[in-house]
Amino acid sequence: MRLLLDTQIVYWFFFEEENVPSAAWDVLDRYDEIYVSAVSIWEIAIKVRLGKMKADPHQVATTLKDAGFIELPVYARHTVLVANIPLHHGDPFDRLLMAQAMEEPMRFLTTDSQMKQYSELVIEV
Repeated sequence: MRLLLDTQIVYWFFFEEENVPSAAWDVLDRYDEIYVSAVSIWEIAIKVRLGKMKADPHQVATTLKDAGFIELPVYARHTVLVANIPLHHGDPFDRLLMAQAMEEPMRFLTTDSQMKQYSELVIEV
């Protein structure tokens, strides 16, 4: 079974592991393949540049595999789906992550309750 992580969970995993909700650990234990999207690394990089996060996006990108994650690239088929999904969420990063989860398909782990409106693929913790 495949699982895609929301950026907030990725950030916590790499930089504030104590903030990963216990329910998230339970979900992670149930999946064979856990993906981190290039979208999440891009979002972290932008938020670091804007001063909204203290993190090293390079560290995430270079240690994904060692941490047991699989990188999910952004493909054209993901980006075009954004035009067709409802506007439940204004965050373009979250919308693209949801499009990836829907297109692949794979479950999507998040702490954002708004994401549940998109699909039964969403697991909120």
